[in-house]
Amino acid sequence: MRVALLIDTSVWIDFFKGSDTDQVKTLTGYIQNDDPIYICPTILQEILEGIRSEKQYKEVKEYLLCLNILNDDALETAIGAARIYRTLRKKGITIRKSNDCIIAHYAIKYSVQVLHKDRDFDLILENY
Repeated sequence: MRVALLIDTSVWIDFFKGSDTDQVKTLTGYIQNDDPIYICPTILQEILEGIRSEKQYKEVKEYLLCLNILNDDALETAIGAARIYRTLRKKGITIRKSNDCIIAHYAIKYSVQVLHKDRDFDLILENY
């Protein structure tokens, strides 16, 4: 079994579009091998917000709710995400989307890697 992955919204969007990226290939391999993949409430929200078709919304929601979902107390998550953001800001690094700090909080707390295509996660990994 491979290392557990928290799959970021950016990868799921490409996956549902049928894009042929390295991240989608990794995700597809994980799905085919029944390797551990996770999402968190923030990722679920971001994906569902972007779906226009009611039929696709229902299908995607049903699919995602069958995955392993990392969940945490809302206050602990907010404080953890703020800690990440502030720590990086003190180093002169500004994360563009605070949701990425929330997702990073889950990854750190549950010791999973984030599969993404978003440079903010690289900045967090390198500097936090």
